[in-house]
Amino acid sequence: MSLISLAGELTENGHRLVQRVYYEDTDFSGVVYHARYLHFMERARTDYLRLLGVEQASLAIEGDTEGLVFVVHRMEIDFKLPARMDDILTIETTTERAGGAKMVLQQEIRRDGVLLIAAKVIIAVINGQGRPRRLPEALAIKFLAAGHKTPTRVE
Repeated sequence: MSLISLAGELTENGHRLVQRVYYEDTDFSGVVYHARYLHFMERARTDYLRLLGVEQASLAIEGDTEGLVFVVHRMEIDFKLPARMDDILTIETTTERAGGAKMVLQQEIRRDGVLLIAAKVIIAVINGQGRPRRLPEALAIKFLAAGHKTPTRVE
């Protein structure tokens, strides 16, 4: 299996990652525990960055004199339907906006095309001291070019 398939794939709209639900992801009833969806979405965002050629560790250490770190500032999540053990989930991530000191990503989790989770994730861009900093133009362009859903640049 190639490393690219482990990291999902870039799509015309952003990124797609496929994950299986394991026993450890569920509560006593066999339904995915609500906090586990955050894990699935974090993995998808991390692999989206990876496939865009963005190495988070390098940005934090080697970026510029300030460094650059992405942190979740806010999430809005709609839990529509539950996933269960052994389900195969598809996590899709789309860049809505990128620029200034933030990015706005849309994430959806589906099972067989049926929407289970819809989330809006606002990512803050900070320096090594935890202060807001601008997203470099080259990175904003990578995120905005990853999809064709008419993303907008935020100043």
